[in-house]
Parts: sequence; structure tokens; C-alpha cells
Amino acid sequence: MTETNQKQAFYITTPIYYPSGKLHIGNSYTTIACDVLARYKRLMEFDVFYLTGTDEHGLKIEQKATELGISPQTYVDGMAADMKKLWATLDISYDKFIRTTDDYHEKAIADMFERLIEQDDIYLGEYDGWYSVSDEEYFTESQLAEVYRDENGLMIGGKAPSGHEVERVKEESYFFRMGKYADRLLAYYESHPDFIQPESRKNEMINNFIKPGLEDLSLSRTTFTWGVPVRSNPKHVVYVWFDALANYITALGYGSDDTTKFEKFWPANVHMVGKEIVRFHTIYWPIMLMALDLPLPKQVFGHGWLLMKDGKMSKSKGNVVYPEMLVARYGLDALRYYLMRAVPFGSDGIFTPEDFVNRVNYDLANDLGNLLNRTIAMINKYQDGVIRTPETQTEFDDSLQAVIETATAHYHQSMDKMEFNVALSEVWTIISRSNKYIDETTPWILAKDSSRAGELDSVMYHLAESLRITAVLLQPFMRQTSQAIFTQLGMATTDPQLADAAFGHEFTASVVSKGEPIFPRLDAEEEVAYIKEQMQVTSPVAAVTAFDPEATTLISDKKAIKFDEFEKLEIKVAEVINVEKVEGSDKLLKFELDAGDEGHRQILSGIAAFYPKPEELVGLKLQIVANLKPRKMMGLLSQGMILSAESDDKLTLLTVSKDVANGSVIG
Repeated sequence: MTETNQKQAFYITTPIYYPSGKLHIGNSYTTIACDVLARYKRLMEFDVFYLTGTDEHGLKIEQKATELGISPQTYVDGMAADMKKLWATLDISYDKFIRTTDDYHEKAIADMFERLIEQDDIYLGEYDGWYSVSDEEYFTESQLAEVYRDENGLMIGGKAPSGHEVERVKEESYFFRMGKYADRLLAYYESHPDFIQPESRKNEMINNFIKPGLEDLSLSRTTFTWGVPVRSNPKHVVYVWFDALANYITALGYGSDDTTKFEKFWPANVHMVGKEIVRFHTIYWPIMLMALDLPLPKQVFGHGWLLMKDGKMSKSKGNVVYPEMLVARYGLDALRYYLMRAVPFGSDGIFTPEDFVNRVNYDLANDLGNLLNRTIAMINKYQDGVIRTPETQTEFDDSLQAVIETATAHYHQSMDKMEFNVALSEVWTIISRSNKYIDETTPWILAKDSSRAGELDSVMYHLAESLRITAVLLQPFMRQTSQAIFTQLGMATTDPQLADAAFGHEFTASVVSKGEPIFPRLDAEEEVAYIKEQMQVTSPVAAVTAFDPEATTLISDKKAIKFDEFEKLEIKVAEVINVEKVEGSDKLLKFELDAGDEGHRQILSGIAAFYPKPEELVGLKLQIVANLKPRKMMGLLSQGMILSAESDDKLTLLTVSKDVANGSVIG
């Protein structure tokens, strides 16, 4: 048996990306997170298989290609090449890049579809409902973020939760009998409590989709041709989600003549996905696998979004940040560090140029960079570049070692839970304690007293060991930085296993004669301005007819106020967590809201007459006056005001896109 076969297998996947446009740092976030975990597991001596790729079929791709005057295949070939180039720039260590246009994948999809038809898990029917081309997803009326109606109240369109328009679709379609497996899926959730992470995602799947009753899933389309044809009925092409989800097993050889990798690596240890596609991976995908009589993945981790202050990144908003720009300007490791440190993995995070530059300056240049620079300089100045194994100790050595041992243990615990920001904070605990250790031991004083040469040896050794251990622990996150530290410490630039992150290394070569700063300090004002400039939309502005704003008669029912008076108001985005009628009142509804506070807030609003089914408001994102002084109504505390618009005896709550983070300030 070979060494590789003796290692424990670990299979991790990104979602396969839809190549409809240039990827930004939000897309890169998932891929880098998977890369960090894959590298960590390899350094823990697992046999890792890391999969990523592209989801290349569907109507949107066909339309994009038509707009460009090229074939769909030519279009996706170019997009896949661009994506591989980006992953190379970001040093992504994937083991396979799958494309759903790969021959082996298309054959396996066609085979699976026929098998499920024969089993009567898939049947032929007719779909009549609402479809978003941009999302490649069907929606019921209740699932839409916004519904458009005509003067008679009939639905004529709407917007998906993503903000994309939906259109009415009526066509013959194959359907998957989802309800057949609903009880079995719930039982799996119960017996595998770690299957869906974070925990809140599981509650959402159960309460919003499974308990109300799983609808049969439409699996094919006849109105376009860019997809895998149904072998027994070729006018149908397989719907993108059935096609896309199966990549996780076809990439391993399922459905082919060689199933060696499938037998070794399936089931997947982790499917890493954005929270917007958790439903597909924790309901549709497990049911597909159950129907195929295959094991389910061990875990689906639905992480949050990397947002901007004004919501999701969008070219139209001029707030898109592309990873290539940040890497070219600040280096790869600055970007990888920021994405993994600044955002608690699993939650939404907000990118700002100011925060990015500050992280580079304070965490990387000041804390880590200065520790390395000072240590290398002192070893050269006081010990001719030689790191000696000490024969004595200082009174501070045990304390430093204890901090490093504890932080290292916590690092591993955090990595196993995919709490990447916590793991990095543990590494920075080591860095911070080492900087303090320099001030405690005062090596510049020890160097003046030859009788204390043993103590000086110990200080230099402990600092070098602290840096070496830091570099070992940083390898999954910042490989270039780790290698630079090893080089400056005079070590061979191999990849030490994480088991080497412990005291006791013997340094056999001199440190570099002059260390180079690995993170030069940035001019904050200049760099923030640069990033903001790169974010701006540069598309030409269409000519418009000139008008004179001073000729407009402004209409207002209230006295005009100055801007500084308006600034006193704090209007925020708040998500409705729960809402119910106030007992004893015909007017009041009691809202439980997530407005980015430390806990939820409660607001009472006299709108019960306009919303007879208040439970339908759960999940909406509203606008609230957040700094209104709390008051009591019918003995209940109300902490703010919900904004609404009223016209022609009709009241409508003011909502915002679900893409906007809770607690975002409006104004």
C-alpha cells in the first residue's frame, strides 16, 4: 500500500461558477476559503481532492453568446480560460477544474436522467409559472421579493430575491418528485446535525421550504437548446441545476468506466457555497443522491456575502472590486489575508477601501512586518546572523511558549470549524505576544553585558522560533509570506507540515544579511483614493435633453429643513424576524427586527389594517428610523419607527433589496 493510499481522504468543492461575467472579489472569496482549507488539510497530511469549475449551460449563456455574435461553446471556452487565469493569479491549488460542457459530464447527466425516468422519480408534465433567466431559477409568487400587478390586481411580473426580473413561462417540462423524499431528508437532517452549517441555514430550509410542502422540481426546458439533451426526448434539455449539481460526482468519475476517485473521495467532506444557493445544495442535491442510492455529502457550509456599504457589488453602482487590481497593487497575500480575516466566515461582511488599507498597514506592516524586520536586524547585529540553540532561559520564555502553544491549539480547533478569521486572530496573538516579548527582554541591553550572552541567545532563538511557527501556521492563508519568512530565517523554502508548529527547531543556517520588508507601509489616503477610483464605472453616459432645475416647482407638505437637520435622522435597513398582532389592539403590529444591533429590536406600528396576514412580512427588509427615542405603547417597548408610504388610502411598507446587509445606513 502506498503512502498516498494510507492518508485519510478529504474532498472539498466550491460551487461551479456561472460564466456570465467577470468575477469580482465576492466570487473569489469562496474559492480562496476552499483553498485555505484544502492547503490546511494537505499540511495535516490528508489526501485532498479540491474541485472547482464552471456551470456552462442555460438560456443566459445562449443569450450572451447571441449578443456577441459567437457560438455558446466559443463564449464559454473564453470564460473558462479567463477563470483559470484568475485562479492562477490567486494561487488556487485546485486538483480538478470541471466544465459542464465536458463530454464525460454530459454523458453521465444523460444517463442519470434516463435512470430516474425509469424509476418514476422524474415524470413529464407542464410548467406554468415565473422564471428568472439571470438566476436560472423558477419562483412561486410567494417567493418573489416584489410582485407587479395590473389595474385589476392580476400578477403581470415581479422581481426575484436577487433583484432580477421574472417572466411568465408555460411549457412542457420534466419534473422531479421531491415530496417522495421529504421525510427521509428531514430524518437525515436530524441524524446528521452538522450537515448544514451554520445552523441557521438548516432552520431556514425546514421552515421555508420543507414544512410548507416540497413542490415537484422542474428539470427541463424546451425553449432553448444550449444544454444536455434528454436522450429519450431530445426536444428537452436538462435544467441547469440538475446538470450543475451532479458535477460533484461526475468530476470523480461517477458514470464513467473509471470510478476509482469516486470510490475514494465520495461522499464530499464539504460543499462550500454562498448562502443564496444553500437550498439547491441541501434539498435538491440530497434528494437527487437519495434517488440515485448514493451517500450524501458530510457537510454543506453556506457562507455569507462580501458586500459593499451600499449592498452587493454591481457594475451599475460603480462599487465592484476586482481581485486582479488588488493583487497587482498590494500583492496576493494582502488580499487573501484580508478576505479571510476581516469577515467572520458564515456571516455577511462589508468591504471598504479604508478597512483594507488599514488591515495592510496595521496587521501586516506594523505587527508582522516589524516583528520580522526587528528580529532579523538584531540577530545580524548581536549574533552575526547565527540563531543559537539556547542553554539558558529568561524569565519571560515560558510565558511566550505557553501563549504560542495555546494559540496553536486554538488555531487547529478554529480551522476544523472553518472559522478562518478566528484562526488568523490566534496567529496574530502569537505575533502580538512576540512583539511584547522584545520589550520585556530588552535584547539591546542584554547585548551590552557579555555575562548575559546566554539570555541573549535565548531571546533571539525564541523570536526566531515564534516567527518560524507563525510562518508554518500562515501557510494555508499566505504561502508567499510564509516562504519569505523562512527565507529570511535562513531556512530552505520547503513546505513544513503543521505538526512542525512547535518549539524545538534547530536552525542550521544564518539568517539573511539584510531583511527586506515583506509588507511596506502604505500611504492610507493615497491608496484609499486609488481603490475608489478603480471601483468607479467608466461606461459612457448617454446624452440627455438639457433642463433647468430652477424652473421646477417643488411640492412638499412640510416646511423645508436644512441638511444638518436631516442628518440627525438615522435610517437603517432592518430585516423582519417575526411579526404578530398586539393583543387588545386592532391597529398595532409588533415587529422583531434585525437592524445590525447587538440583538434584535422591537418596533410597534399601527398598520395592522393594511396587513391582515402579518406573517407574510417575515423576511422582508424594511427601512426604519433607528435613533428615535424608545417609547412604550400599550405597555410594550417600541424602539424606533418603520417607514411606509401612503397614497389613495393604501399604505405600503418601504422595503429594500434583500442583498443589502442588515443595519446598513440609508441616506
